[in-house]
Amino acid sequence: MKTQPSDPKTSRRLLSLDTLRGFDMLFIMGFAGLVAALCKLCPGGFSDWLAAQMGHAEWDGFFHHDTIFPLFLFIAGISFPFSLAKQQSLGYSRARIWRRIIRRGIVLVVLGFVYNGLFQLQLDTLRLPSVLGRIGLAWMCAAMIYISCGMRTRVAIAATLLLGYGLLLQLVPAPDAAGAGPLTLEGNIVGFVDRTIMPSHIYMREEGFDPEGLLSTLPAIVTALLGMFTGAFVRRPESEVSGSRKAAYMAAGAVVMLLLALVLDPLQPINKKLWTPAFVFAAGAYSLGMFALFYYLIDVRKWRRWTYFFEVIGVNSITIYMAQRFIRMSYTSEFFLGGLAAKCPPEVGAVILSTGYVAVCWLLLWFLHRQKIHLKV
Repeated sequence: MKTQPSDPKTSRRLLSLDTLRGFDMLFIMGFAGLVAALCKLCPGGFSDWLAAQMGHAEWDGFFHHDTIFPLFLFIAGISFPFSLAKQQSLGYSRARIWRRIIRRGIVLVVLGFVYNGLFQLQLDTLRLPSVLGRIGLAWMCAAMIYISCGMRTRVAIAATLLLGYGLLLQLVPAPDAAGAGPLTLEGNIVGFVDRTIMPSHIYMREEGFDPEGLLSTLPAIVTALLGMFTGAFVRRPESEVSGSRKAAYMAAGAVVMLLLALVLDPLQPINKKLWTPAFVFAAGAYSLGMFALFYYLIDVRKWRRWTYFFEVIGVNSITIYMAQRFIRMSYTSEFFLGGLAAKCPPEVGAVILSTGYVAVCWLLLWFLHRQKIHLKV
C-alpha cells in the first residue's frame, strides 16, 4: 500500500471542506427553490437565467444544479486521504481499512434504497440506482484504487476509465434503438444496459433510462479520484508547498480542466445524465475551483466568521438529505408562516414559505450540532 507520513497538521479536519459541503447541500436543502421563487418576483432577463440554473439541463448542457452531485462526490474524495492518514496513525490494519471502505459503500447503497422507498415494500418496482448508491459505489471503487496503487497507476486508471467510457458511448449505440444516435436519450448504451438488467427498477421507465445507472458509474469513479488527488495534494506539508501556493495550483488545475471540457464538448457534449468525460472535466473544474477558493479564504487567510452557517449543514449532510425524505419540513414552515404567506401575493408567499423551509432544515441541523450529534456513514 502506498502511504504518506502521518502529520497532525495535515491530517486535521479542514474547515473549508465542511463549509463547502454545507454550501453544496444548501441548494438541496431548499435554497434552490428559494432562489427560483425570488426570481419570479422580477421575471425576465437575468432572473430567468438564474431560475433555470436551479434546475438540471434537460439533456446536453451544464446548469448550476448539475454541479451539486459531482461536487459532493468530489468532496468525499478529498476527505479520504485525510481519513486514511488518521486510520493509519491509529494502527488500523490494511484488512480493517478495506472492510471500512466496503462497509461504507454498501451502507450508502442501502440508504439509497431507503430513500427510494424501500419501506413501501413495492419491491417489484423499487428504483435500484440512486444518488447515494452512486456515491457509495464510485467512492468505494476510487478508494480501493487509491489504497492499492501508486500515483502514476491511479492517474493511468482514471485516464483509461474516461477514455474507455467515452469511446464506448461514441461507438456502441443501443442495439434496441435502431437509427437513434449513440449520444441521444433513446440510443445511448448506458440506458440499454439498465433497461436490459433492471427494466422495472429505473427512474425513467417510459424512456428506459436512469441518470444514476450502472455503466455511468465508471466515469463517476474518476470524479471521486479527482477529489482524492486533491486531498493528497492538500495534505502535503506546508514546508513543501505553502497554503497560498496550493490554492493557486488548484485554481490553475481548475482552469486546465475547464479547457479540457470545452475542447471535448463539441466532440461529446457535457451531459450529466450520461456523466460524459466532458462533464467529468466541467464538474471537476467547478469543484476544484470552488475548493481552491474556500481553502484559500478559510484555511489560508483564516477568514472564518462567515463559515458557521454552512458548517452546521456540512457536518450533517447525509442527515439532512435523508431527513427531507421522511420528515415533512414544509409542514412546520406552513404552520408558522402559512398565515402570513396567505395574506401576500402568491409570488411573495412562495418566497416566505421557501425561506421558512430552509430555516426549519437549518435549525434542525443546528440543534443536532449543538448536541454534538453528527450522523456519519
